[in-house]
Amino acid sequence: MQRRSFLKNATLGAGAGALAVAPALAQAQPAITWRLASSFPKTLDTIYASAEHFCKRVAELTGGKFTIRQHAAGEIVPGLQVMDAVQAGTVEMGHTPSYYYFGKDPAFCFDCAVPFGLTSRQQTAWYDQGGGRELMREFYKGYGIINFMAGNTGTQMGGWYRKEVKTVADMKGLKIRIAGFAGRVMERMGAVPQQIPASDVYGSLEKGTIDAAEWVGPYDDEKLGLQRVAPHYYAPGWWEAGPQLSFYINIKEWEKLPKEYQAAVECASYECHVIMQAEYDTKNPPALARLLKNGAKLHTFSKEIMDASYKLSTAVMEEEAAKNAKFKKIYEPWKKFRQDQNQWASVAEATMQNYLINAGRR
Repeated sequence: MQRRSFLKNATLGAGAGALAVAPALAQAQPAITWRLASSFPKTLDTIYASAEHFCKRVAELTGGKFTIRQHAAGEIVPGLQVMDAVQAGTVEMGHTPSYYYFGKDPAFCFDCAVPFGLTSRQQTAWYDQGGGRELMREFYKGYGIINFMAGNTGTQMGGWYRKEVKTVADMKGLKIRIAGFAGRVMERMGAVPQQIPASDVYGSLEKGTIDAAEWVGPYDDEKLGLQRVAPHYYAPGWWEAGPQLSFYINIKEWEKLPKEYQAAVECASYECHVIMQAEYDTKNPPALARLLKNGAKLHTFSKEIMDASYKLSTAVMEEEAAKNAKFKKIYEPWKKFRQDQNQWASVAEATMQNYLINAGRR
């Protein structure tokens, strides 16, 4: 009896000691302030705000000791130079879509989206459970960066066109705002890809400098007002089936962080990733309804255009794999993962979704 009483008191004492020590340990952690460079303006509230949530949660999870100050595109560096800024140590971290750095190495795109790639769910599965994290982390080491999932928009739209495009012949000579892998594919169909910032898209379409432009999806596209000058709105954006955004962290700065702060970054990035997708899935349907009410004409790309795009996309990817060892190392297992995922999706997910879509139209 005395022994049990002794053990009970000893355990309670140890617990009280642990509680007393915990605040002291928290207080002992260093105060750290980082800067985060975003590739996006504040007007893109869904994308930009997801990183705001990340910064807030990191501070909350570390008792205010680890603070990250977010800066919109252009405040420290232009949106397309975020990766360079993180690599150089100009900022400790960034929030960006990795396909912006296609010109440095097309392998960056696997961390975001490639033509006819993975849906948002599949992309998350590949990165988190299917070997993607390991492959991408190894790739990023060469740039002095460690990457984390940071949101997904879901499948994007195929863009705004001044005139209808029904056949591959209609793509010939088409000047379209698009870049990266999709730009290569469009070129092979005879289109003329252009790189134009969002701020200049409306004016370029209105003046006829370009014939079409892709951006994101209904919620973000609505802000640009493109339906007034290019009313034909196409789906799907076959080049962005599930584009994932990333947090980039300078690996030297990451390794300096206490383990508790690293854990906070991991947790906050997961939250940010989930919230962005949920926001887009919630905001896109009413935004599309408003666009249609205000003059947008909704179309889907013809089977002819989709088939040609798929064939050319496959050729472009295979050609890149044949000459780029880093690309091939990621592409080969990624391709097998995509095949397995699509076979599984056809069994339950797609069957259920297609039924519900058709049932709703009856």
